[in-house]
Amino acid sequence: MAAADTQPQLEPTQNPDDLSHDVEMSLTEHLEELRWRIFASLIAVVIACGACFIWVRPIVAWLEAPAGDVRFLQLTPGEFFFVSFKVAVLVGIILVSPFILYQIIQFVLPGLTPRERRLLGPSVLGSSVLFFVGLAFSHWALVPAALSFFISYGGDVVEQAWSIAAYFDFVLLLMFCTGLVFQVPVLQYILASLGIVSSNQMLKTWRYVILLSVVLGAVLTPSTDPVTQSLLAGAVLFLYFGGIGVVKALGK
Repeated sequence: MAAADTQPQLEPTQNPDDLSHDVEMSLTEHLEELRWRIFASLIAVVIACGACFIWVRPIVAWLEAPAGDVRFLQLTPGEFFFVSFKVAVLVGIILVSPFILYQIIQFVLPGLTPRERRLLGPSVLGSSVLFFVGLAFSHWALVPAALSFFISYGGDVVEQAWSIAAYFDFVLLLMFCTGLVFQVPVLQYILASLGIVSSNQMLKTWRYVILLSVVLGAVLTPSTDPVTQSLLAGAVLFLYFGGIGVVKALGK
């Protein structure tokens, strides 16, 4: 018999991408691994949040920079303390999010097919980069535009003195929503790679995308000014058509 005859044959309906070569683990081993990965993630979050709380004043000053000469008031006892704690926790979680994402990936990786694993690396890297780009875009473009609108609108009538808690609720929500919006190209890449939607199909829906971008700009921005909403809607359109270009370059 030829050596080729001894090769294991796949069933005609079996997809090589569906095969897994990992050693099976028992339910107890899975739970133990999950427990340790959650524990490691929590330890990382505690350390990051503690470090951010120690350096919270420079972080707060950086977040206050777009407001310019506006005065911030502490309207209730302990308001700035609780604001500082909130900022430290949120910034700490954002900074340690790549490590948390790594723990999640390592836990689910054995259950993925080779095809899904090939998608995982570019998707995670692109998602992380775009999220931080979205935070930077919000801080340097959206927040200053929104604050400038509000300051100029009532500048000749009222003195600009804002609650520190209300300001940070506004800024942090806007930055977080912008980071989520910047995930659009990653979603397009995943859908195209799985063969669900092609670049040509994405391009044909441009009218609906324009309408959706306007709706997202109105819903996701905590302010009602047209400048901020227009900037976010424009960013969504840029990301969407940029994602189409990437998908088309990949031949999808």
